[in-house]
Amino acid sequence: MKPVKVLTLSALLGSALVLGACGNDAQSDTGENTEQAESGDAQLQGQIAIDGSSTVFPIMEAVSEEFMMEQPDVQVTVGLSGTGGGFEKFIAGETQMSNASRPIKEEEAAALKEAGVEFTEFQLAYDGLSVVVNKDNDWVDQLTVDELKKMWVDNGTAVKWSDIREGWPEEEIKFYSPGTDSGTFDYFDEVILDGAQINKGATLSEDDNVLVQGVTGEKNAIGYFGYAYYLENKDNIKVVPIVNEEGKAVEPNAETIESGEYEPLSRPLFTYVSNAAIAEDEATAGFVQFMLENASVLSEDVGYVSLPQEKYDEQLVTLEGLK
Repeated sequence: MKPVKVLTLSALLGSALVLGACGNDAQSDTGENTEQAESGDAQLQGQIAIDGSSTVFPIMEAVSEEFMMEQPDVQVTVGLSGTGGGFEKFIAGETQMSNASRPIKEEEAAALKEAGVEFTEFQLAYDGLSVVVNKDNDWVDQLTVDELKKMWVDNGTAVKWSDIREGWPEEEIKFYSPGTDSGTFDYFDEVILDGAQINKGATLSEDDNVLVQGVTGEKNAIGYFGYAYYLENKDNIKVVPIVNEEGKAVEPNAETIESGEYEPLSRPLFTYVSNAAIAEDEATAGFVQFMLENASVLSEDVGYVSLPQEKYDEQLVTLEGLK
């Protein structure tokens, strides 16, 4: 698993003293202006711990880097232990924020309530869960949801490509999937596996880079992960068009993901934030505000699809009510 990445930046801060008018009140004016200058130049301080979805990680990493350029006295750590793993840390009070590539489960919300943690859900961007094969795979042109289920659900025997469609190679399929702590796994389980056991021969990892490497190195491999990881590696792997409910084979891209045409594998991405951290910690409140103000651009920069601007604006209003 990719280790927690600690992002720290430092900068030299200068200060200027604005002098007041000359005369009998010069000394008092200078003191007053000094206080104003210090107040205006005040920097946030503190530490913010974030963990959770590896799919959301690139967005939060980008937000953290940009935020710490403006606020060098705030240290932000961003981990990627998977959506489920992130919620475990959030429940335990180890983090102020928890990234998720699926909505929070009822049992997770109940555990947070029992732990006394009130939280708010914020949406960051849209993702199109991308099904990929090896670059040298010249037979898979598209897949239906039924074909995906047929190959990924465990049936007790090895699955060959020829088992999925006549004329495909009689070669065993090698599967690469996010681990069971991943929100991406949960989403795939919901819309493709329908709760059935995933193929027991699949290689599972919460680190999407491991999955990319697996598919890249094995001609008969198939895998899935977030759209950003496909874009980052599109020269070395092939994305598979998925047949939607209208019978149209659709590739994930910005337009098809935002419109929902790429279904059923389009989904929103989230982060969950402790209400107490927002209300009591200026650094966390400042970070969340910065996140919502910049998520549109930064999510696009790392390969995801931004929400409509009005959605970010609505969430900024929600944030103000929590401070």
